[in-house]
Amino acid sequence: MKNSFVKTHEEVLDYYQTSTPRGLTEHQVQEARANYGSNQFDEVKSATLLQKMGRHLLEIMNLILLAVAALAGYLTFISGGNYTKTIVVLMIVAMNVAVSTIQEARAENALSALKKLSSPISIVTRGGYKQEIASSELVCGDCVHLTAGEAVGADIRLLSANHLQVDEASLTGESEPVDKNASVLIEPDAPLGDRLNMVFSGTNVLNGTATGIVVAIGNASQMGQIATLIEAQIKGKTPLQKRIDTLAKRLSLIAFVAGALIFVLNSLLSDVALIDNLMTAVVLGIAAVPETLPVIVSLSLIYGVQNMAEKQAIIRHIPAVETLGNATVIAADKTGTLTQNQMTIQKIWVAGEGISAPSALTEHAKQLLLYLGLASNATAQLSADGHRDIHGEPTEAAIMRLLTEQNLYQPENLPKRLHELPFDSTRKKMTVVISLASHSQKIDSALTAPVNQVDSGFLVITKGAFDRLAKDCDLEAQRVHDEFAGSALRVLALSCKLVDSLPDDFSELEKGQTLLGLIGMIDPPREESYAAVAEARTAGIKPIMITGDHALTAKAIAHDLDIYRDGDTVVTGQELSQLTEDALLETIESISVYARVSPEDKLRIVKAWQAKGQIVAMTGDGVNDAPSLKAADVGTAMGITGTEVSKSASDIILSDDNFSTLVAAVREGRRVYANIKKTIYYLLSANVAEILTMLIGAIVGWGLPFTGIQLLYINVLADGIPGFGLSRESAESNIMERPPIGVKESLFSRGVARNIAICSGAFIIVTLTGFYLGRFQTISGLSGSHQLGQTMAFVVLTLASTINVYNARSNRSIFRAGLTSNRMIFLATLLSLGITLAFTQIPVLMSVLEITSLSLTHWLIAITLALSTVLAIELSKLILSKTNRTFID
Repeated sequence: MKNSFVKTHEEVLDYYQTSTPRGLTEHQVQEARANYGSNQFDEVKSATLLQKMGRHLLEIMNLILLAVAALAGYLTFISGGNYTKTIVVLMIVAMNVAVSTIQEARAENALSALKKLSSPISIVTRGGYKQEIASSELVCGDCVHLTAGEAVGADIRLLSANHLQVDEASLTGESEPVDKNASVLIEPDAPLGDRLNMVFSGTNVLNGTATGIVVAIGNASQMGQIATLIEAQIKGKTPLQKRIDTLAKRLSLIAFVAGALIFVLNSLLSDVALIDNLMTAVVLGIAAVPETLPVIVSLSLIYGVQNMAEKQAIIRHIPAVETLGNATVIAADKTGTLTQNQMTIQKIWVAGEGISAPSALTEHAKQLLLYLGLASNATAQLSADGHRDIHGEPTEAAIMRLLTEQNLYQPENLPKRLHELPFDSTRKKMTVVISLASHSQKIDSALTAPVNQVDSGFLVITKGAFDRLAKDCDLEAQRVHDEFAGSALRVLALSCKLVDSLPDDFSELEKGQTLLGLIGMIDPPREESYAAVAEARTAGIKPIMITGDHALTAKAIAHDLDIYRDGDTVVTGQELSQLTEDALLETIESISVYARVSPEDKLRIVKAWQAKGQIVAMTGDGVNDAPSLKAADVGTAMGITGTEVSKSASDIILSDDNFSTLVAAVREGRRVYANIKKTIYYLLSANVAEILTMLIGAIVGWGLPFTGIQLLYINVLADGIPGFGLSRESAESNIMERPPIGVKESLFSRGVARNIAICSGAFIIVTLTGFYLGRFQTISGLSGSHQLGQTMAFVVLTLASTINVYNARSNRSIFRAGLTSNRMIFLATLLSLGITLAFTQIPVLMSVLEITSLSLTHWLIAITLALSTVLAIELSKLILSKTNRTFID
């Protein structure tokens, strides 16, 4: 039944042809199930292991390597050579796929988690009899009976409710329990949290009882609509994945052009056999591709995952590590993320006195607090460690918490409560009757009577909404109330009176009372949230607040945290629904607070920011947050208060529910991305040098400076092994002072392309110099030869590319950064140099690389040429620093 919350009880009962005494007949149940379906959510199947491996195998970088391996294997087959190049390339592909598959986040199970939220049992009336059934068996029109402690199994229009309180935080984001009213009629455009005559699937009954009619089940329920939204959100590739794909496409184009060019040159300028000419083109393909890049990127992300875990951020989707580092907007939930998630008394006003702070209570303020405690059902149980654990409704828990902090809570001295008129949403107040004669210590009643001590009769205490307790003449109280409310404090009033005897009609007790005072409370911001918001703003990230709470409260907290600034706008879900997509895009940059929003609203906000070219990190803890968490570039769920649904839809889980943890994770993400850019510079400097060196050698008629296996060695062992250490490089000190990386910004931006050009230029010069000396000059009695020239070129570029990892580490000089400060790079460099020494000295290994022995003089020349590249980069860093620029930003 659509919009059942605007219908009367009679209209609902007539629509489903039922009544509360008899409920549905078995025939009606079967008809309803045929018409409306079952009370279950649709589930999507997870990808199989083979599907995941296939997806990674089809990534562009791996496809290029597979093409190179296939062509190399074919040419080797028809020429009768060895398959070393083919085997090495295929092993690299296998390693790339294995690492990516192993580290991939587990399959999404958001819809499974939604399914688990359904109550396993519901109590219904069918055929005139009450019975328990599985909630999955509920049908539209069923008459359901609710009691405290139950989970609601479907969307239900209430027919009657007795003191019914429902926790809807997971669905609406409302931090306070909702008092339901079965008789009230709601406006058609009322937001979900204001539909007081409805209860919804997946929420929990905290107090009271109720009876109602099921009006929506399965995917048609509010929870089911969220399930549909989750299923509809398809997370695309992250900005990093897109950049890597773009890089791979460019490299494949370079490889094809270079291969075609050298094939044409060899055909025109030499008599190289066709097979050899094709193999040369394959060799250039090997030179163009940084084979270890995917593995190093994965290791960088994995190390980032480990670091974030230590900072209480658990990564479910590994690419989110880097994406978070480049976030430009953080849409944060208020309750529990930015705030402490517990109501706290901020101000106390006693009639006839001023306003007190909890840290400086007057004696009368303490007495007021004691009275509030007597009218509270919250408990403070003594734990094994000597502390008191507070349990109860948030408002009453705040009172009990302050009582214990002030050492005013003494349960052994509490007077006897004779009677209670419980709170309900109509009366908006609660009254208790205390027997003074039963109390072991006399109660100070200076607030209630001319005499200071009373030891007989009864004390009647009422707490509740200000408008239900105050009189029209209480002008000072009205002023204080307005001041508290203007500060977004939740106001609770207290009144009382003394009576000698109890009347027959207990409702008479609430008449003729004296207003004693007011308290103002709020869920205050976490202390660390202030610094975290400031750091986010310094980093160029716009923080916004999206909450299910009321606008005034949200604005006050946001203003206090510097999320809301003068000139910003606060928008409610109702106002947002009236904005067109174009209007939202025009105004979104000025909106810093969204209040009372629905799941669809949150989704609109995320997608609007993404349409503006922004990278959005979204936090949330409820079921209502799940669609937007899945749609966001980085969905972040709360580990403590978060539902399983929100966690399943997220990329990151904050195990401490803290906004500052998210900002710390941004810092780590930026470190990861910076190290990936350093890796790009480090690997491509050698790759570009290899391609151009080969082309220049062919053009000038010197022959090819490298063989294919030599290029593979350089790419995989010489600079591949030290490159792994870049994943563990520390962040630059000013990393959170830089603007975020734009969603369309290239991997070659901010100095990377310039530095690759400088470094590869130096590599080309020294490599060709070494090749020339070995190819054409007689040194130390060794006559020049093509093999000797290739050996010199190989040794020079191998040494230069290996030690280049120290240039890539930092914007600082390698002499200032230190050789051993990154232990992994230091050990990996020693390992790489050791392997190179073995391959250039042991005959069997030399034959694999097709190189020859060098004299001592050749070695000294090669080492000198390799080290000279360090001086070139050092000079570049010095010039950049003089002009206030950095090597890699």
